[in-house]
Amino acid sequence: MRRFAFVVRGVAWRSIHNTIVSPSIIIPSIVFPLFFFAAFAGGLSKIAQVPNFDYKPGYTAFQFTFVFLQSAAFGGVFTGFAVARDFDSGFARRLLLSAPARGGIIVGYVIGALLRWGITGSVVTVVALASGMNVPAGPGDLFALLALGVLFNLVAALWAVGLAMFLRTEQAGAVIQMPVFVVLFLAPVYVPLHLLTGWVHSVARLNPATFALEAARGLLAGTPTDIALAFGLLGGSIVLWAAFARRGLRSAERAAG
Repeated sequence: MRRFAFVVRGVAWRSIHNTIVSPSIIIPSIVFPLFFFAAFAGGLSKIAQVPNFDYKPGYTAFQFTFVFLQSAAFGGVFTGFAVARDFDSGFARRLLLSAPARGGIIVGYVIGALLRWGITGSVVTVVALASGMNVPAGPGDLFALLALGVLFNLVAALWAVGLAMFLRTEQAGAVIQMPVFVVLFLAPVYVPLHLLTGWVHSVARLNPATFALEAARGLLAGTPTDIALAFGLLGGSIVLWAAFARRGLRSAERAAG
């Protein structure tokens, strides 16, 4: 356990250190969520006047929950980019050869993703509050909302780290990001689920991200809904993608010799 903790600490520290000292890493992870928040909450605010749009905290809060979870997911995705970059630079191969407990490599990268999102999520939340977002939720609801974001980040990080270890090149960036992007934007982003129509409604109704997003919006409004389902789906996804990441690590180990 001591060797495992040593690897976890080293990888996590390097990940967050690189994030803080490298503008090319930290700036996009902050700018993207803020751009979407400004574009959606500001530019599309008139959507709140659509008949049957019944989200009481208002459109700013409605979009904040999406951007909050999106920033959590992208925090994981950017960690996948970092893993791929480490393979291209040769650092990851040296790490695999020297680490006494290789399972700690995955955990270290995932903790780095969580710490990175801690920075982005805090900035997004401060900006949303400064813009006058209405928050009817109580302390317990807000804690559950934070927990949803943490789990969402872990799911995305495990997916991204696992795929990066399978592909082991920065050229895999689009492959890592695109599925997450598609899943997020096939959820009810702009209007509540009951206002969607056609095939978009059919897909969104079955999209696992929809349940997390609906639960987050309910928590922020102080009217929790489908909480057990959302947490259960995210927990199951973590188990699934943790196994995937472990298989990616084994693939990288074989490639490293």
